[in-house]
Amino acid sequence: MRSLFAFMKKEWMEQCRSGRLMILGMLFILFGIMNPAVAKLTPWLFQVMADSLAESGITVTSVTVSAMDSWVQFFKNIPIGLIVFILLQSSIFTREYQTGTLVLVLTKGIERYKVAASKAAVLSILWTAGYWLCFGITFAYNAYFWDNSVAQNLAFSAVCWWMFGLWVIALSVLLSALAKSNTGVLAGTGGIVLASYLIGLFPKVKEYVPTLLTDGNSLIYGVSEARTYSAAMIVTVILCVVCFAACIPVFNKRQV
Repeated sequence: MRSLFAFMKKEWMEQCRSGRLMILGMLFILFGIMNPAVAKLTPWLFQVMADSLAESGITVTSVTVSAMDSWVQFFKNIPIGLIVFILLQSSIFTREYQTGTLVLVLTKGIERYKVAASKAAVLSILWTAGYWLCFGITFAYNAYFWDNSVAQNLAFSAVCWWMFGLWVIALSVLLSALAKSNTGVLAGTGGIVLASYLIGLFPKVKEYVPTLLTDGNSLIYGVSEARTYSAAMIVTVILCVVCFAACIPVFNKRQV
């Protein structure tokens, strides 16, 4: 266990030195503040635009915003956060393949599975910390300005999106152990997520695909019930375990 934590510390230091940690931290904090800010500024923006819209024959009435508008913005922004996260972290294995730094680590006696496990753990921790930081900031501002109780199934919808993000990260970790470049990782991850979305267009299998978990707006508006997402949640958890577990034998056979 000592070597596992030592390599996790090494990964953590690499995140700090490369600036990726700072970029992700600033991004999630920015989104956490932007979600309620956009909702709060919406009436003012409509008021500013009222004169120009009136000239076009469009009458602007008073606009009332609530925490719901902020949460809708949250579920619009968090996909961008996940995309940036994957873009920054897609080379977690491939970069070391290309530079040959893993050879030095492995020759010191660290087992390969510990290397793979530490990388997967660090990415999962970073996503979890960033996601819930963004959620917490939005929740706090919404509680201050409005009332979060207007959003139904809020906690469950947030967990669903967090779980979807873990699945995407698990995919990228597995593909990063397989691919020779981060371009292949990005293409593979994007292709699988797109395939999941397209499969979800078929009603008979819609409730089982991970991309269903991204439909947070339907949950907070009460259009869909939480139980509708149970099967997709179970499938996503299984896929996460499979991807993270498969990464170890794949990396064990990889020539570095």
